[in-house]
Amino acid sequence: MMRIDVATLFPEMCQRVLDESILGRAARKGLIETHCHQIRDYTLNRQRQVDDYPYGGGCGMVMYAQPIYDCCVDVLRQAQEQGRPRPRIVFLTAAGKPYTEQEAKRLAQYDGLLLVCGHYEGMDERVIEEIADEEISIGDYVLTGGELAALVVADSVLRLQPGVLAEPQGYQEESHWNGLLEYPQYTRPEEWRGRRVPEVLLSGHHGRIDQWRAEQSLERTRQRRPDLYEAHKQEGKEKP
Repeated sequence: MMRIDVATLFPEMCQRVLDESILGRAARKGLIETHCHQIRDYTLNRQRQVDDYPYGGGCGMVMYAQPIYDCCVDVLRQAQEQGRPRPRIVFLTAAGKPYTEQEAKRLAQYDGLLLVCGHYEGMDERVIEEIADEEISIGDYVLTGGELAALVVADSVLRLQPGVLAEPQGYQEESHWNGLLEYPQYTRPEEWRGRRVPEVLLSGHHGRIDQWRAEQSLERTRQRRPDLYEAHKQEGKEKP
């Protein structure tokens, strides 16, 4: 059973998301475990202040290293008391390496993850250097905080855990699993606003359906993500 911890200034917001829908049901079945921790609880000042002005000047505020570090250390202690290995500590930052499905597969192999959310103008670099195993960015844009990024990572990793989805096929045929975009999907009715479901999907011929889906996946990738398409072609050339 994988455990994911989130260190954040908004634990209630994050926990509400993790307790809903597929992930919430999986947690209630004991298939996964999630915990959200209030970084502010680890401050040493009476005001519970977690940030200050940046050295060198500039706009905005920077989060202190100490409460983030102490929060992480406490989560490590909790994992140890459970008899778990040390969780991998991931800081969600705009300067982190790009997040992909391949990264989700890699992180899904760990027994536990601790996702650390920054806020304001970021975190004191020294706490990242001191305790982070890696930094991840979910895209080339900036958010007001790391909470949404942490939830994206948590969702994409936890859905890969055994039993969370009804069948492994539920994610193995989706976009990015094999480097391509997923084929188009349809459901009832057969015709809607003059648009019909492709006849091959109504044929019951599984071989033809599989071939159509593979062709559609390849063509959709070529049109929408030429970078993925070229990488897929290159990979095919390298295979014997």
